[in-house]
Amino acid sequence: MDLFGNNPFEDDKLKEECGIFGIIGNPSASALTALGLHALQHRGQESAGIVSCDNGSFNAHHAIGLVAGNFGNDAVISRLTGDTAIGHTRYATTGEGSLRNVQPLFADLEFGGFAVAHNGNLTNANMLRDQMVQQGCLFRSTTDTEVILHLMAISIEKEPLKRFIDALRRIQGAYSIVGLGEDILIGARDPNGIRPLVLGKLDNSFVLASETCALDIIGASFVRDIEPGEVVFIRDGEVKSFHPFKNMPSKFCIFEYIYFARPDSYMEGRSVYETRKNIGKELAKESPVEADVVVPVPDSGVPTAIGYAEQSGLPFDLGIIRNHYVGRTFIQPTDKIRHLGVKLKHNANKRFIEGKRIVLLDDSIVRGTTSVKIVEMLRNAGAKEVHMKISSPPTMYGCFYGIDTPESEKLLAHSHSIEEMRRFIGIDSLSFISFDGMYKAICGKPRNRDNPQFCDACFSGDYPIPLTDYRNKDNKKTLSSLS
Repeated sequence: MDLFGNNPFEDDKLKEECGIFGIIGNPSASALTALGLHALQHRGQESAGIVSCDNGSFNAHHAIGLVAGNFGNDAVISRLTGDTAIGHTRYATTGEGSLRNVQPLFADLEFGGFAVAHNGNLTNANMLRDQMVQQGCLFRSTTDTEVILHLMAISIEKEPLKRFIDALRRIQGAYSIVGLGEDILIGARDPNGIRPLVLGKLDNSFVLASETCALDIIGASFVRDIEPGEVVFIRDGEVKSFHPFKNMPSKFCIFEYIYFARPDSYMEGRSVYETRKNIGKELAKESPVEADVVVPVPDSGVPTAIGYAEQSGLPFDLGIIRNHYVGRTFIQPTDKIRHLGVKLKHNANKRFIEGKRIVLLDDSIVRGTTSVKIVEMLRNAGAKEVHMKISSPPTMYGCFYGIDTPESEKLLAHSHSIEEMRRFIGIDSLSFISFDGMYKAICGKPRNRDNPQFCDACFSGDYPIPLTDYRNKDNKKTLSSLS
């Protein structure tokens, strides 16, 4: 660990919690689910799981690690029989990365078996959990997702859909959920629509997924986004839509556009790749600088850097090359090799760096530790100047809606001015995109200060959903686990 308590071989990035996938009406449901999860691997790399249903019989496989390593085996898929399946790929946060927390979670309820997979975070899960434990409920995991199953179990409703909706009425937070019962597939988004969920179709099968790239990998067509506050019930080739909650303003997570989503996905009707290019163009308008070349921090900085280069007229080069094959636990570094740090994942392309004034594009600055190492690497490669441009405003606040962020005081921008951040990182200039520039790049108009079009709480501190479980002065996370 470094002086900040960080592993120098970890990306200093915000981490998405998970990706979810479900399909009904296809004899290859489990194999297609595994493919869908593979496309969503960027949303979580700690663990993966699939639950399938075959004429009322449920089958499950949960594993720590990547999708390909755990579901690339025909023997595993062959045991997951049935024409309906849901899957989940998870990034573990403050909770355990153990098998008991790997989703989808399954329970035998009064009406039969039911499995659920969840992307997001419930902000009143601790309160509900405490209440149910006092009533005698037994929890087997430390993830907030299990609260949903227990709420369904104690519901007085009889039908699975009504129990599911009854459970949703009691939870708060940001969520996209897929649920699996006997011959049914259910999907839902929270009333503010913070986390993504899309509906697709493959022949006579219907698909639910976190992103459209998961539809592309199996050859499914995009039908539409699940709407904020919508619950879809799929059975016998028919999709029924319900809106059981009070209408709330849409607050889709703006960081999906900036970093989390795959660039080939579409979010809320917008191309993620095109949006990131637009952000780069806005950055070039807001903070032009005399330089020789535009260089992205790969991979998320690439589309933004292309947009910056197009708008500024500067050439674009891959001045940093990323090694995609370094895992989170590649080695336990010794003191003698600890200084290698970022070079395990990034290396300067010296020929295109030496003697040049660099415009360096990245999506965010969290603790700043990786930025320091990358800039040092560019300096060592002979960069004459380094001007850093960030495609989001300063990240000043923690997220409580399904993104793993450090506590606020560990975020560099929370305690440092931009000039102090510039000196800390060791760059010639530092610019962040403005709120209005970010919003114009994404939706074509400035930020509505009275009612922002997106959830931007990590930048603004404006939390659209009550933080019931986080009522303390330091704004620290207190849940034992986030989904």
